[in-house]
Formats: sequence, structure tokens, C-alpha cells
Amino acid sequence: MLCIKNPDTDPHFNLAAEEYVVKNFSENCFMLWRNRPSIIVGNHQNTLAEINIDYVKENNIDVVRRLSGGGAVFHDLGNLNFTFVKNVDKKESKVDFSQYTQPIIDVLRTMELNANFEGRNDIVIDGRKVSGNAQNIHGNRVQHHGTLLFSSVMSDLSNALKVNPLKFKDKAVKSVKSRVGNIKEFMDEEMDVLEFRDQIMEHILHAYEDARLYEYTEEDRRNINRLKEEKYDTWEWNFGSSPKYNFEKMVKTSGGNIEFHIDVQNGIMKDVKIYGDFFNTLETEDVEELLKGVPHEHEKIKDKLSEIDFSKYFHSVGQEEFIAGMF
Repeated sequence: MLCIKNPDTDPHFNLAAEEYVVKNFSENCFMLWRNRPSIIVGNHQNTLAEINIDYVKENNIDVVRRLSGGGAVFHDLGNLNFTFVKNVDKKESKVDFSQYTQPIIDVLRTMELNANFEGRNDIVIDGRKVSGNAQNIHGNRVQHHGTLLFSSVMSDLSNALKVNPLKFKDKAVKSVKSRVGNIKEFMDEEMDVLEFRDQIMEHILHAYEDARLYEYTEEDRRNINRLKEEKYDTWEWNFGSSPKYNFEKMVKTSGGNIEFHIDVQNGIMKDVKIYGDFFNTLETEDVEELLKGVPHEHEKIKDKLSEIDFSKYFHSVGQEEFIAGMF
């Protein structure tokens, strides 16, 4: 088993690295890695329905979609992520979280922590969730990854995932809000997240006979960066891959109340209806038609609205406050 202690904290790179290892390595692998503040959304989720977009923008939080299912999670440098990639026989049951979470539980128990697997995908200590897990299947390889909240800033976690008063009607999987805790809260001894990381890696190296450390080669890094640029850096993957959804929101602007009803498919606005008590010189139907076919993305909408004399459609309404109402 190749054991990779990845020092990179760019979530776009790290999610690309996971996919690269799954699809290009043949050996079983174990990886430990951290991300700078970021929201990692599940493969089947509607990204905009999962995040507090204002908080995300104000705090420069990365938003990246992963390959596996499950709910959206907040990462920061106080959170440690682990990944197992394992070759399995096609006859073997692939959805088996226990064999991947048990080594982590074993480490926590050696630290005299009351850790257990609970529910469909959680590790808990004294009933509080410290780890969420998800899986992805590619051919005969299982990718299992999980979070380990060690010393995360809980207020950031709460604020980043707290959706503003928006109403989405969609078939995407909604994140389950859980009662969470940091592992460090339950510990008597002093330890930082990197020492915790090293303790887990040492356990894995001793637990598996064929385990050995591996560092990405220059060729590995070139290939990972290429995948990052082509996929994990793109709006099309992180936002545009969201399932079809209907967005509804009413906002109070300097020029009156405006209500938006937007149908979005593959990240593209297919239908836009605008209502409200604002004043206008030209018919707002022109704006509705203008926005059809535009990605549900701030800069793309801004570029499109720059083609018209916005003030004639929405008197005394700022263009930025109008756009903000669409998210």
C-alpha cells in the first residue's frame, strides 16, 4: 500500500490528486491531506443550495465539487482528510464503510477516546460527530474518504454552510446538519493537527504489511495540475454540474421589491421570471429573454446586463443588488 502524506493545501489540487490516484495508480493507496478554508460539495448536489454564497465570497472560501456522493462539508487547516483507494473483486460488496473507518477508530481509541462508527457514514466520539465519510467507485477501485475534525473553527463551518433565505426546489441531496465536535476537545494531552496526522500515518504503516511512504513525482504533479486546470478549477464542474433546480427569492432593493423565479439546468438559466413593485421605462420581459441561456454565475450575468441600459428597466435599483438577488 502506497502511503501519501500530501502537504499541499489547495483543495482544487487535492481533489484532482484523489481522482488521479484512483484512475492512474494500480496499487492500494492511503492518503492524508488538508485543505485551506473551502466547501467540498457532493457529486450529486446543487452547489448554490448548499453554501452561504455571501459568506463564501467575503471570506474567499474555495468551493469544489468532489467525485463521491454525500453532503457538503467545510474544510479548514484544522481538519484532516484521509483517503483509502483499494482494488476490490467485482463480487465483493463495495459499499462497506467499516473496513475503511475502523483503522481510524483504532487510532482514536489508542488515544483513549470513545470513538465509534454510527449511522450510515459517521465516526463519533461520545455521540458527537467528528468524521463524515463518502465513497466513489471507479471500475474495480473503491475510493473512500473522510474528514477528521481536529481543531476546525466551528463558527466558520456553520456560517459557510448556512444558506441564506433562498428557496431551492430540486432533487439534489440536501446536506444533513449534524451535531459536530473537534477531536481535540476530547483529548487530555496537547497535540496539534500535524502531530495527529503523523500518528495516523504511523499506525497505517504498521497496520498493513506492504505499506510504504510515497511522494508524488514531478510527472505525477504535472498530471494532477493538468486535471486541476481542466476540471477542478472550472465553474462548469464546481457549479455547472449541479442538477436541475428552480430558484425563488424576493429581495428588497433601493428601487423596490424584486422577486426572481429561475429554472436552471446544468448551470444554465433556461427560464427567468421577474416580478416586483419597482418602476420601469422599458419592459422587463426584455431582461428575462436576455438572461435565458446565461450561466447562473455572477460575472456572466453582470457581463450580459452590461449590454443594456439597466436603469430603464429597474429605476433606482443598483445592478449589483439586482444580481445579488439572483443567488
